[in-house]
Amino acid sequence: MRKIGLIVSLFILSILPSFAQILEPVKWEFSKNQISETEYELVYSATIEDGWHLYSTDIPDGGPVRTSFSYDNKSDFKILGSIQQVPEPEKHFDPTFQMDLSWFSHEATFVQRVEVPVGKMVDIKGHVEFMVCNDETCLPPTEIEYSFVINEGQKQDDVDDILSLPEDNDQSSAVSTPTVSSSENRDYLNIFIIAFLSGLAALLTPCVFPMIPMTVSFFTNPNDSRAKGIRNAVLYGLSIIVIYVLLGTVVTAVFGAESLNNLSTNPWFNLFFAILLFAFSFSFMGAFEIVLPHKWVNAIDRQADKGGLFGIFFMAFALALVSFSCTGPIVGSLIVEAARNGGLAPIIGMFGFSLALALPFAFFAGAPTLMNALPKSGSWLNSVKVVLGFLEFAFAFKFLSISDMVLDLHLLEREIYLSIWIAIFFAMAMYLWGKIVLPHDSPSTFLPVPRFILGTMVLSFVIYMVPGLWGAPVKIISGFPPPVNYAEAPQGFGASSVYVGSGEGGTVELNRDQHLGPHGIPVFYDFEKALEYSKQVHKPLLVDFTGKGCTNCRKMEDNVWVDPAVKKKLSNDVVIASLYIDLRKDLPKWEQYTSKTTGRRVKTVGNKWTDFQIERFGRNTQPFYVILGPDQIQLGDGMGYNPNPEIFIEFLDKGVDMFNENYERKL
Repeated sequence: MRKIGLIVSLFILSILPSFAQILEPVKWEFSKNQISETEYELVYSATIEDGWHLYSTDIPDGGPVRTSFSYDNKSDFKILGSIQQVPEPEKHFDPTFQMDLSWFSHEATFVQRVEVPVGKMVDIKGHVEFMVCNDETCLPPTEIEYSFVINEGQKQDDVDDILSLPEDNDQSSAVSTPTVSSSENRDYLNIFIIAFLSGLAALLTPCVFPMIPMTVSFFTNPNDSRAKGIRNAVLYGLSIIVIYVLLGTVVTAVFGAESLNNLSTNPWFNLFFAILLFAFSFSFMGAFEIVLPHKWVNAIDRQADKGGLFGIFFMAFALALVSFSCTGPIVGSLIVEAARNGGLAPIIGMFGFSLALALPFAFFAGAPTLMNALPKSGSWLNSVKVVLGFLEFAFAFKFLSISDMVLDLHLLEREIYLSIWIAIFFAMAMYLWGKIVLPHDSPSTFLPVPRFILGTMVLSFVIYMVPGLWGAPVKIISGFPPPVNYAEAPQGFGASSVYVGSGEGGTVELNRDQHLGPHGIPVFYDFEKALEYSKQVHKPLLVDFTGKGCTNCRKMEDNVWVDPAVKKKLSNDVVIASLYIDLRKDLPKWEQYTSKTTGRRVKTVGNKWTDFQIERFGRNTQPFYVILGPDQIQLGDGMGYNPNPEIFIEFLDKGVDMFNENYERKL
């Protein structure tokens, strides 16, 4: 009996680790708070285990899966405002995704205010989708269903309050008082710098530049004292700043900080932004002018004629309206880009833009003699405007690219995007050299030196981008083109789509269902097809459980798979099935099912691979690698995140050796 007890104990101890691999580091609680007769707060509270982090609701497009909340019956209630996050998420720069990512540690609370009809019972149902990671692995996106029953005989005293409130019990401050992190400050500084440079560019347009001497001469009227002229010019500059900052404030107030950020990843809004920038660019190039109604301008002019502080403010307003055909496209583009950052970015952007626009008026009012050093107005002003049009035309494709990637259309892949940019900037160089003439250009008998220098710089930039078609990183424009894996071929136009790599056995031929994966390594995206092919070529099957938003998966690929020895073994010794657990492509209705392991509905391809990993291997973390034989028997131990190429080679060699010992002898 003692021996039997010992054997049973050892057996239990031996299987405990396999069960421990199913990780659930986040626990959710759901409650509601009644605010008034019709308004409620839906409260989602997450408790996070030490060492793990839960991504926030405002992860940029192209990063890991953000936390999001969906509702099944929106018609039964009204959502008020955007969801609030308590506390403010931590922000960290992720070198793999090349972006700032925000997440929560230990705990997080999300609060959504809703309005329901008086006395009507409403069952608000939906699910929260979230993703968690630690320093070594990530879990697949998970969905948890929730239900809030409103007006079913409950009293306000019975409502649970799980928010962590301050000592003065001021609930509103607990929900909405923000703290600004250093990374947010860096984002705002970048927006300010870009906006300030945009304001300087606007100064050099034909709608604004001639206004400087005209306006300054008005403020330096000889009948007034110099001090009064300087004061009026400063007030004029401050009025310009107030007008544009008010514009940024209105945009932020109308849409809301978080809503702006959510819109930035919406494919339809990005498509709208792209169309908007196309219109702006064509306007700058002379196809048409974007002007405001003349009655608006005339009404503001009449107010400006009244003089005094009121008149000075409306003079600044008149400048904003008169110069709209030149500044409108720049301001519009700036608002769009600032909106993508959310928060106070539109306000800070408009402050930077208007500050650059206002400074020359105040400066030259104080030193009017320096205006003699300004270049005279002429055709060069239109050239500046056209160059800005080329830039806006190029940037429009960034928004178009985001829509294409989010919808997974593959219409604007990396090679096509780079080809378009190469064509745009080559045309810009030709324009600067006078080889292309647009409608509002004046005839010229010679090429000015500044245009020659700038054209040469632009052509150099074009030459720099060309190798990107063959797989060069083109780091200067990193973040603008789609990533390398969103391409017709990860190796560029120069790579073969049939043969990749070489080893002792010669070249490696791609099967029709294979794709060029990370660093040109051939992979399958379907397990069954990969298994069948591994049987045909008599090689072990390496199953790679990965994710598009998995940071550590990218680290393994960029630090381990890229190693020449590892790359050679992956290309020649095994067949790879890369199964993306966060792939949101819906399964056909007849292939959807309820998981026997988790009890959750398997609706997408990613759900299918997640359930497969949990059921077959007792793991739900990524990256995770396992080697199988043709009968799907596991060869050796599985391997998680370990960015050491030597360890990965040992893992591969062990699996290949076991395959040769157990299967090659039978062939």
